[in-house]
Amino acid sequence: MSKVSIIVPCYNEEEALPIFYEAACKELAGIEDLEFYLIDDGSKDGTLAIMRNLAAKDSRVKYVSFSRNFGKEAALYAGLQAATGDYVAVADADMQDPPSLIPQMLEILESGEYDCVATRRVTRAGEPPVRSFFARCFYKLINRISSTEFKDGARDFRLMKRQMVDAVLSMTEYDRFSKGIFSWVGFRTKWLEYENVERSAGQTKWSFWKLFKYAIDGIVDFSAFPLLISCFAAGAFWLAALVMLIVCLCGASPSWLPLATFIAFCAGVIQTSVAILSLYFSKTYLQTKGRPVYIVAERKD
Repeated sequence: MSKVSIIVPCYNEEEALPIFYEAACKELAGIEDLEFYLIDDGSKDGTLAIMRNLAAKDSRVKYVSFSRNFGKEAALYAGLQAATGDYVAVADADMQDPPSLIPQMLEILESGEYDCVATRRVTRAGEPPVRSFFARCFYKLINRISSTEFKDGARDFRLMKRQMVDAVLSMTEYDRFSKGIFSWVGFRTKWLEYENVERSAGQTKWSFWKLFKYAIDGIVDFSAFPLLISCFAAGAFWLAALVMLIVCLCGASPSWLPLATFIAFCAGVIQTSVAILSLYFSKTYLQTKGRPVYIVAERKD
């Protein structure tokens, strides 16, 4: 029977992790060859202690603990590197990714028709309206400016065949945006839709500011469109200069106003262009440093 790996990134999930583990063991009892890879992303609570206890009583449980908080993307990458299964699943510990769906996902992959089963939420019940609004705006925007398809409501929760996992690992970029990477590598993907599930315990670690920065990472990593904004701004600059020239020739405004407007507009265009280019140069700068995506402080394989 094929081996199944379950990757669970955790950051301060001491309340939710035991609930997830018990539920997953119950739902996946029919899988003979199973391993859990719990990734501690520098938690400040008792998450690591719980991982140690689970690993001590269950040989299927393995864990990796970071030296500090490197972010969920680093935790996902570490889990994918460590997992040895023929099928690899990624799921959050908060039970918003229901383990009960994994047997169905496994059945779909074993049919041979697909290489990946991914999930997307069809509702955002329980989520703040402002957050839902900006999330929908993000998906509409990125699908317009990127050649990589992004599913609205897509979760990281998915089950992949080893071939797809290896393809994802072959992308060694430092700044990672897994939703885009999963889509970019391709492969035949089946989408499972389900209604939003609220956390089983604890608090979300994703503030509005963190989500905003994550969205910017996605746009910069998978679209060159922002670079074109400077071109559009340059066109607007020449158009504005022409209009101001006509106004000056007609003598319909004070002599100082066109020049002041011109200078302010020109400065705005330059600053906008520099800011956009800086985003891309910063990504290149981080990549060329060759720093590791994460640092391991403790692990149990």
